[in-house]
Amino acid sequence: MRTLCLAAAASVAFAQSPVQVVKQTAPEKALIFEVTITAPRAAVWKAFTTSDGLSTWLTPGAVVDLREGGEWTAHFPGGKTGGGTILKFAPEQEVTMSAMAPEQFPTVRAERTTARFQFIAKGDTTIVRLTQTGWKTGEEWDKAYDYLAQGNAQLLETLRRRFVSGPIDWAKEWGGAK
Repeated sequence: MRTLCLAAAASVAFAQSPVQVVKQTAPEKALIFEVTITAPRAAVWKAFTTSDGLSTWLTPGAVVDLREGGEWTAHFPGGKTGGGTILKFAPEQEVTMSAMAPEQFPTVRAERTTARFQFIAKGDTTIVRLTQTGWKTGEEWDKAYDYLAQGNAQLLETLRRRFVSGPIDWAKEWGGAK
């Protein structure tokens, strides 16, 4: 019952998004996201786990080194970075990484959370589920949790959009900024 209440509360906050978001407080604090993408799992996996694929939807010049200890890094305009270090992966099934929070959360960024992305084939569609755990207590952690509840929903919406509208035209999206 508690999970349903949490899902309902989160759904209200993100009602306009195709990404479902659940803020789980127990047994372990977590953020859980789920989106259905109209594309085969192999295509979604390639878009998520290769540098060329990630550059079609997240940011130009993204870097993916798909191996344990490898990087999954987005380089944004202005020199900001996001992503993490790959802890483990199972081809076309899941990627788990030690995730960096944005720069405005320096403690959380340094200590990191764990982000597990699962890729579930459902006919001609793929469900991408992100479970983010490893949350600690404190004001900065609480602010990062709330920020990433929206930020990671946007991340998965951008991945979905890549398969709806095609690769992002970065010159059009950002103008001259790189």
